[in-house]
Amino acid sequence: MGPNGRRRIPEATVARLPLYYRALIDCTEKDLPTVSSDQLAELAGVNAAKVRKDLSYLGSYGTRGVGYDVDYLLHEISRELGLTQDWPCVIVGIGNLGAALANYRGFGARGFRIVALLDESADKIGQVVSDLSVEPIDTMAAVVRERSASIGIIATPAGAAQKVADLLVAAGIRSILNFASAVITVPSNVSVRKVDLATELQILSFYQLRGLTADPALVVDRPA
Repeated sequence: MGPNGRRRIPEATVARLPLYYRALIDCTEKDLPTVSSDQLAELAGVNAAKVRKDLSYLGSYGTRGVGYDVDYLLHEISRELGLTQDWPCVIVGIGNLGAALANYRGFGARGFRIVALLDESADKIGQVVSDLSVEPIDTMAAVVRERSASIGIIATPAGAAQKVADLLVAAGIRSILNFASAVITVPSNVSVRKVDLATELQILSFYQLRGLTADPALVVDRPA
């Protein structure tokens, strides 16, 4: 059991919930009121047995011969993923990648609102990206506090990643998405997700070389 007596959801299942969420969004766009486990499995790229097992952790078992109610299941997955809340985010490092992330509209549509852009380069400070002015990195503590930021996104070169992580933690951030090609060390009460584009391409190269298919639940879903 997890905190507050709730059933703990395995990490592998958590990794697949965004796949189901995206598939259910497709169903709503097609005005489908229900979806079977087989249909959801095909849309998400996993097998039906895995879908049924994963959704059982949410208390959703579907109706035999009918399937799952799309709106209800979408709400349940949104609630589990925290998408029914507003999550203010700061991006640190406004180079090509940081600017691309700032301009990606999909974050806001899913409840992840970019509230600040930070950089240490004098050339970047003051530039406007996606209607936000880039601010000095040494204002991070005040920015995080004043805008109630809860998630930090690191898009700096590898050499600066640990310093930025330390500043984010000191400012009160407890969730970090790290795009830098470096492993960062944080306290045990801070959650980190690492997104290394080069590593992901190398993994795809492994499967391509062998004519195999990667498990989509193990591939990080990134902005298009």
